[in-house]
Amino acid sequence: MRRAQPMLTLSFLLVILSSLYVNILSCNEVDRDSLISFYRQIYSPPTAPLNWSSTDCCQWEGIGCTSYNGVTRVTQLSLPGRGLAGSITPSLGNLSFLSYLNLSHNQFFGPLPVRTFHNLNHLEILDLSSNRFSGLFQPDSFPVYVRTVDLSSNRFNGSIDPSCFHRAMNLISFNVSNNSFTGPIPSSICRSSPLLEVLDFSINEFGGHIFHGIGGCSNLQVFRAGFNSLTGWLPYDLYGVKALKEISLPNNHFSGPINSRIVLLSNLNILELHVNELSGELPLNIGLLSSLEQLQLHTNSLNGTLPPSLTDCSNLTTLLLRNNHFGGEISSLDFSKLQRLQAIDLGNNSFTGFIPSSLCLCRSLTAVRLAYNQLVGEVPPCMASLRSLSHLSLSDNYLSNVLGALKILMHCDDLAVLFTSRCFHDEMMPNDYDLMHLTGFRNLQILTFGGCRLKGEIPSWIGRLRKLKVLNLSYNQISGPIPTWLGAMPSLFVVNFTQNFLSGDLPREIGLLPALIADNSSSDLSSLALPFLFDSNQYNRLFNLPRGLKVGNNNLSGNIPVEIGRLKLLQVLDLSNNNFNGSIPDELSSLVKLQKLDMSGNHLSGRIPESLVRLNFLSSFNVTNNDLEGAIPKGGQFDTFSDISFQGNPKLCGNLLQRSCIVPEQVDTTHVEDEPDESKWDTIPFGLGYFVGFFAVSITMVFHCSGRRE
Repeated sequence: MRRAQPMLTLSFLLVILSSLYVNILSCNEVDRDSLISFYRQIYSPPTAPLNWSSTDCCQWEGIGCTSYNGVTRVTQLSLPGRGLAGSITPSLGNLSFLSYLNLSHNQFFGPLPVRTFHNLNHLEILDLSSNRFSGLFQPDSFPVYVRTVDLSSNRFNGSIDPSCFHRAMNLISFNVSNNSFTGPIPSSICRSSPLLEVLDFSINEFGGHIFHGIGGCSNLQVFRAGFNSLTGWLPYDLYGVKALKEISLPNNHFSGPINSRIVLLSNLNILELHVNELSGELPLNIGLLSSLEQLQLHTNSLNGTLPPSLTDCSNLTTLLLRNNHFGGEISSLDFSKLQRLQAIDLGNNSFTGFIPSSLCLCRSLTAVRLAYNQLVGEVPPCMASLRSLSHLSLSDNYLSNVLGALKILMHCDDLAVLFTSRCFHDEMMPNDYDLMHLTGFRNLQILTFGGCRLKGEIPSWIGRLRKLKVLNLSYNQISGPIPTWLGAMPSLFVVNFTQNFLSGDLPREIGLLPALIADNSSSDLSSLALPFLFDSNQYNRLFNLPRGLKVGNNNLSGNIPVEIGRLKLLQVLDLSNNNFNGSIPDELSSLVKLQKLDMSGNHLSGRIPESLVRLNFLSSFNVTNNDLEGAIPKGGQFDTFSDISFQGNPKLCGNLLQRSCIVPEQVDTTHVEDEPDESKWDTIPFGLGYFVGFFAVSITMVFHCSGRRE
């Protein structure tokens, strides 16, 4: 009995503890009903359904509970990236102890109920980003304890009422980027929420000036409002926020100068003001921004010379100043202090002098653009030491010695992009003898010598560039044939030989280009270090380039090779202004992705193949000034072309050219093969039968008369 008594006591205690444990885990009935109401309005993927079927909601997926004075309440609702869809019900507003709400990266839609957050007095984190919420954003007021609000990447519209922040005195981060908000930036937010560290209004439709008030956020570290329609000068009080680490206001309509007070922001790491309408010179003491890592001021109207103190920003990794009106002798700047510099873009300005040798001391450089300036001289030999250089653009300068440049740059092992168009005027194209020991350029993907007026022939050392994807030799004085080895280049998918003196046939081997037959580069989606212009369009990735073969304005002759029809990935084919003859190959109809086809200015004859109407993406077609004949095909994209596409072919006909096509009458000579042979006599004309009968009667009479005489 004495042994049994402790056992009974232990059992009693276990029952007591078990009941307490159940009590602690059991969620509040109001909370459970609120969650059930929410659950009934949403959908989860069949492959991973959301299972909220048990009695205790604290055990449900994504739910967290906390005990307050012995009462268990729901404090967390976290279901990010669960593939959920549906709308938000007002019932969530009954979760009065909720402190963490994260429904990001789902497919929720519709507007938010007006008073959703009114009773969520304990809410600290609100993340509804990357959904499809829409409509006006009209919260009654954010709760007093809320610290983070992220509504980015939705479809909200309308203006943001500043009054919704009047209780949010603890707000630290507010992100509404990538929506459709309009109206002014709510600058007064800093009066009610002075603790803000992150403000992101980027990628919306905000407009007008940024009014005074942002300076009231003394702790502000990140201010983003790029890709809107904001105007006026940069907000003056912004320069007094010493804690700022990032100012990102690109792609707006800001004007005026960059105030010299900006150098007071000693903690600034990122300054992005590109694609605006800023003018004036850079602050002379810009070098005081010693923490600056990214300076992007391209595509403005800034002018003057670059202040020497710029190179005191020794932490710079990115310096983009293209498309401005800067000038002066660039070689006077000492870039050797910028040891962390990775990308520098000074293109489209008016810089003079030589390519700065001090750039060679920036060992981390991966991308350099000096194109569209007034630089002279040669590529400095020291550039051979830039082993990490992958992108170099020197086009549209007054450089000389193309052979020397290639011998230097072949040592840049990682070089993938080399733009040297409209440089090295009237020099000889380096031939195989000049570069017989070429071992470099193993990673080269783009090579352009367009508009250099180079002389000579297409050298075979180009054929050794096995990774080359884009080859531009247009607008030169290159003569001789197009080499047959071109068709064996495994990666090549853009060939531009326009406006040269090339002669002979277009080699049939061109139809063997592997990268135009099968797409082996679809997985290569990597971005280039700097964007580049191609046919007046800007590209960041080679993958997006239109694949083309351009040999227009040469002296090529012979037939258009039918093998071109194998190039199923070809999007642009330009054979214009040559001496091609014969007919248009029917095989061109196999170029199912073709968008532009120009065969004008040749000696082509015969009909336009009807099969070309199957080219569903063809938006530009030109066969003017040939000797084509017959009716213009009808249907497909041919119904969208104007008469301009066919002029200069007097034998072509059709309504488009207002020339009728006369179809000669055809005699029906069909017969059934199984009929007896005598049925063929039915087809003998009546006149012929009459003649045969008359002839037979005449002969009989003649013999009859002669018999009587005898």
